[in-house]
Amino acid sequence: MTALLMQGFPPAEGGQVTLANWRTSPFNHWAFHHVREIVPSAEIANDPGNVRDLPTAPADLEAIAFNAGEGARTTFGQFLDASDTDGIVVIHRGRIVLERYGNGMTARTPHILMSVSKSMLGLLAGILAGRKILDLDKPVTAYVPEVAETAYRGASVRQLLDMRVGVAFDEDYLATSGPIIAYRKSTNWNPLAPGETASDLRRFYKHLAGSDGEHGGRFHYVSPNTDLLGWVIERAAGARYADLMSELLWQPMGAATSAYITVDRLGAPRCAGGMCTTTRDLALVGQLLIEGGARGGRTIVPESWIADITLAGSPSAWRQGSFLGYYPDIDMHYRAKWYVERGPRPLLFGMGIHGQNLFVDPRAELVIAKQSSQALPIDPSMIALTSRAVNAMREEMQGN
Repeated sequence: MTALLMQGFPPAEGGQVTLANWRTSPFNHWAFHHVREIVPSAEIANDPGNVRDLPTAPADLEAIAFNAGEGARTTFGQFLDASDTDGIVVIHRGRIVLERYGNGMTARTPHILMSVSKSMLGLLAGILAGRKILDLDKPVTAYVPEVAETAYRGASVRQLLDMRVGVAFDEDYLATSGPIIAYRKSTNWNPLAPGETASDLRRFYKHLAGSDGEHGGRFHYVSPNTDLLGWVIERAAGARYADLMSELLWQPMGAATSAYITVDRLGAPRCAGGMCTTTRDLALVGQLLIEGGARGGRTIVPESWIADITLAGSPSAWRQGSFLGYYPDIDMHYRAKWYVERGPRPLLFGMGIHGQNLFVDPRAELVIAKQSSQALPIDPSMIALTSRAVNAMREEMQGN
């Protein structure tokens, strides 16, 4: 079916990818690396004269075997097949040791990051905080007074960053009605019903008036928090989010290809999930973190910000949150839009629905960037298998 998607002039009706089906299988196999043909977007420009090319040292890593659960054994290559991998790049000690693409992806094809987009915002926020442009202790309403009559009243920028805002919102990706559908329509991700009036992302916030707890309490995953942060960032810096991401992160780190981000009908960026990058450039973000946020002696992301992500999150807030069941028996926290497995060998990672991941193991100098088109938005069994696969790779590379 994947080979028949969007083939022909026009494509056959059964193979057409549209705004109504682009996030469902099998249509997502094509859509996830053609997002700008479906949803409006803004370019995050790279600098062609400042590209960082990493050396390659291919290794037979797909043969790594590991326990897949319930006594079954599998290999890393079989895991890539089972998890609908569109692109994977593994960097070890500054060299690309594994690179593979499928479903029509190439090394220069931008693919949607889904909620790994949040982790990219977390780095941009750190850059702006380090430059004293963004004050994390200020209330959100100091930058965006338009949300003063919503559940965000009294919340700080830091609480938005750490997903510890007491706003009532059900992040149910399989819902067919309710606030999450209104949210998607406001961001141009879902089509309008016949006769329905177009909304926009910033007007959507007036619907989030209900509270379900105190600000600064448990980890409570709410995607609109991150889009609101994008609004805060634009107000604080006086510039478009896409331009800031380009100027402060994408160009200085040496991205090889321009990225882009989906926008609503008035240009508001979908910071929570709409950023699209190549797999190589996503891996390069992880390499930047391993190198302390600097390139060629120039600080891009403050090293203190990376240390704060690694060490300063709240395990207590995590344990009270709804994601605990996805990572049982793992000591974790969430900080500045990054997940962290705590301990002597911390693992930083971003995670997005349908199998988007960026894993960074600073001790092993290992980066794993994986972009996928899994059928389910959240698949607990696939999250568990991914965790096992990543740990097998970490163990393999730790000794090399």
